[in-house]
Amino acid sequence: MKSDKSEVLKEFRTLPGVGKVIAEDLWNLGVRSKLELAKLDPEKLYEEICEYQGTKVDLCMLYVFRCAVYVSATPDPEPEKMKWWFWKDKQLV
Repeated sequence: MKSDKSEVLKEFRTLPGVGKVIAEDLWNLGVRSKLELAKLDPEKLYEEICEYQGTKVDLCMLYVFRCAVYVSATPDPEPEKMKWWFWKDKQLV
């Protein structure tokens, strides 16, 4: 398992929607690889980041987590699903 922080953060930044700040957030939540991320529940990650930051984080973070978990878990991800906004909650009309 990777444990060199700079290498792990660099790996996370290859995921759609994940930049320096979100990569650091994943690290702070204890995630150490994309392989590990692939096995996690994005809803739980969102709850954990809200708790970690002591506030309700913007829902865009949840959408990025959903996308990142999907891409990490999927060998050949669909291009449309590699956009974080694909993972937004559907509006009820």
